[in-house]
Amino acid sequence: MVKICCIGAGYVGGPTMAVIALKCPDVEVVVVDISEARIAGWNSERLPIYEPGLDDVVKQCRGRNLFFSTDVNRYVGEADIVFVSVNTPTKTRGLGAGKAADLTYWESAARMIADVSRSDKIVVEKSTVPVKTAEAIEKILAHNGRGVRYQILSNPEFLAEGTAVQDLFSPDRVLIGGRETPEGQAAVKALKDVYARWVPEDRIITTNLWSAELSKLAANAFLAQRISSVNAISALCEATGADVTEVAYSIGKDKRIGPRFLSASVGFGGSCFQKDILNLVYICECYALPEVAEYWRQVIGINDYQKSRFVNRVVSSMFNTVAGKKVAVLGFAFKKDTGDTRETPAIDVCRGLLGDKAVLSIYDPQVTEEQVRRDLAMNKFDWDHPRHLQPVGETAGQQVLGVAPDAYEAARDAHAVCILTEWDEFRSLDYIRMYDAMQKPAFVFDGRNIVDPEKLREIGFIVYSIGKPLDHWLRDTPAVA
Repeated sequence: MVKICCIGAGYVGGPTMAVIALKCPDVEVVVVDISEARIAGWNSERLPIYEPGLDDVVKQCRGRNLFFSTDVNRYVGEADIVFVSVNTPTKTRGLGAGKAADLTYWESAARMIADVSRSDKIVVEKSTVPVKTAEAIEKILAHNGRGVRYQILSNPEFLAEGTAVQDLFSPDRVLIGGRETPEGQAAVKALKDVYARWVPEDRIITTNLWSAELSKLAANAFLAQRISSVNAISALCEATGADVTEVAYSIGKDKRIGPRFLSASVGFGGSCFQKDILNLVYICECYALPEVAEYWRQVIGINDYQKSRFVNRVVSSMFNTVAGKKVAVLGFAFKKDTGDTRETPAIDVCRGLLGDKAVLSIYDPQVTEEQVRRDLAMNKFDWDHPRHLQPVGETAGQQVLGVAPDAYEAARDAHAVCILTEWDEFRSLDYIRMYDAMQKPAFVFDGRNIVDPEKLREIGFIVYSIGKPLDHWLRDTPAVA
């Protein structure tokens, strides 16, 4: 029996290993993590992450050929293939602070692998890492290997949260990068044989190590670039009276462009886009490519601009102050069908409103009050450290920040509703009921363009939708970001 061990039981490691176990019943798969609480969650009826379809996959395999354990040394030592899926946060101090990836956890994992291994191993980079990380890992393992031989592979993930299980079942591609040596190519084949159990061979791409590492960063940069591009156009649409939805539809019909990632919004979030672009910026600067670095930096600049523009629109529309006014925030996760709040635009929007002394009432169907408060109290980039190492400052008190049990309670006595996540349930709310329970004039600021602004205006709302023609009230109160 081939034995696979994955270090890291997070959003990538857990689902990926669960699907490998399901598709390869003769392979023993163990996910290890030093967090007892996280492993206990994976072994419970309520998994530590929400992802459609994941519960069924885990329950089919757990205890058969899928196991979750805190006994890291044992299972890493026994494994033939070791996936490393640990945090690679952005550095907050020292060389490259604010841009470079912090590889502390990766280096610790590599040293631990060297300490416990007594047999040859294939070590697979699953975390998103800078180009040439494999070279550094090879050096650590070679100098601490005591005769054990290692092959390093890059196998970046291309999962979209909310569809991760489906993405694993039917991936666009599986990318495997390895050394162009006989030993390296043998390791590539070994991992390829695992995926080939359910992925068509023409979707399994093999490259050299550096191409695989860079492909992940480039893919996320390109996707984020599309979002920032349409968001930049959304600002121009509001200024000219164009409709960004119509513009995006027209653009997307061009086969050279396509319709994906052309939905204007309050901004992109998630664990990868900003972090990977900052990493790409730093790498470009290190290789003396300042023009390339600045190009990619502007993708993040537009994203920050869009969030600031949204906050300013809220404040300026409500008589230029939200002090003491209740504002309902619908949605806190960075996208629908996930409970993930990492780099969610809701954090910056909420902080901006709190900075103007608004009273917030937040509702999200998958995000707990504890998580909301942690996120709003956390310093930038600290979210990507293990939970027990996350420094948390002071957050807003109960009087200015509340978490509601549903959308209607969040909106009761509120002056405004801000829609920040495109949950399907927000499309079908009873907005007449909501309007009747709100202060007047009642505002809706749709940061995801999921409601029909004309229908809401008929009810009585003053409505702002990103990139849509402004009504007279909003035209008279321009927002300057």
